[in-house]
Amino acid sequence: MLGLLRKWFNSTVKTEQKKEDTMKKFLIVGLGNIGEKYAETRHNIGFKILDHIAENETLTFETLKLGDVATLKVKGRNLILLKPSTYMNLSGKAVKYWLEKEKIPLENLLVVTDDLNLPFGTFRLKTKGSDGGHNGLKDLQDKLQTTKYNRFRFGISDAFSKGRQIDYVLGEWDSEENSKLKERLKTSAELIKSFALAGVNNTMNEFNGK
Repeated sequence: MLGLLRKWFNSTVKTEQKKEDTMKKFLIVGLGNIGEKYAETRHNIGFKILDHIAENETLTFETLKLGDVATLKVKGRNLILLKPSTYMNLSGKAVKYWLEKEKIPLENLLVVTDDLNLPFGTFRLKTKGSDGGHNGLKDLQDKLQTTKYNRFRFGISDAFSKGRQIDYVLGEWDSEENSKLKERLKTSAELIKSFALAGVNNTMNEFNGK
């Protein structure tokens, strides 16, 4: 009887430990398009933010299935940084694969993306919402079958003339934007770390609108 109780107790402890370990893992996805010609475009701000984190934390991305991956350890949390290699419009496939592979709960997913509806450099962290016409988010919604996932929208503004939207989002940052990007990238990294350490609600209160 004592042996059975001990076995049950050990099993319960292991299960709780696995659950706790899972809750300490986060998937941080930067949306963008692969290839040098897209590297400095507005649409690739998700990649750029993750590259900034990797450079400052001395991390190296490894090319794995459906994307480039690096892991950042912050105060007991593991942040898996993912840059999908599927191109923007098929981002959902990579996100779904890595969520399942790493057994990461949906509430620990953060998707970093550009947003035309926000002034340049403005932050908006949300826990749900529509795709807003963004093809990357549209595919994510389709693959995950939900609109309830965390997304960090980085404003790129809508300073383009009628019919020029595609040229604008796939265009490179102008000199004024470039001069402000360094500070915005630094604060973006702080937001992402806060998401993992302080939770989404505290992070929204601190960073939204900054």
